[in-house]
Amino acid sequence: MPVDPLLLTAGLWLGAASGILAALMVAGFVKGWGFRFRLVGVTSFTALLSLSCLAFAISYSPRIQVEGAVSVPVVFDNGTSLVVAAASAEISPEAYAPTVEQLALNLHASGRSSSDGLVHVRLRRVETAGTGVSRPVVLAEATRSLSGGAVQVLR
Repeated sequence: MPVDPLLLTAGLWLGAASGILAALMVAGFVKGWGFRFRLVGVTSFTALLSLSCLAFAISYSPRIQVEGAVSVPVVFDNGTSLVVAAASAEISPEAYAPTVEQLALNLHASGRSSSDGLVHVRLRRVETAGTGVSRPVVLAEATRSLSGGAVQVLR
């Protein structure tokens, strides 16, 4: 798991600030300051920010880049076993396989379930089949295993 150094540093500084604010809060209650309850809120919020920054810094993983892949929008994701992305007319046929592989590698398996344990990723384009009629054409397809994360490009 890569750790984002900026968020890690921010989390540590916010943690130190929440410790100082906690000491001020205790002093406010001992001395009977009028804004002592505001210090409770500020201290709680600062501690929450600190923990959030640290958690995100630890869980962050950058997107995987595949040589020759093009960025395409995902137009359908049923959350279980199928993801469909739309290819523009400018994408060359050589970029189909790397693009669908990059999409499959960047999918997160958590929360997905499938009867066969695979997620199918398709790259498609909508072409006109006549006047007022269009049809989707699948340009490339890849499958990703939910358990191991292995990707297999089919076409």
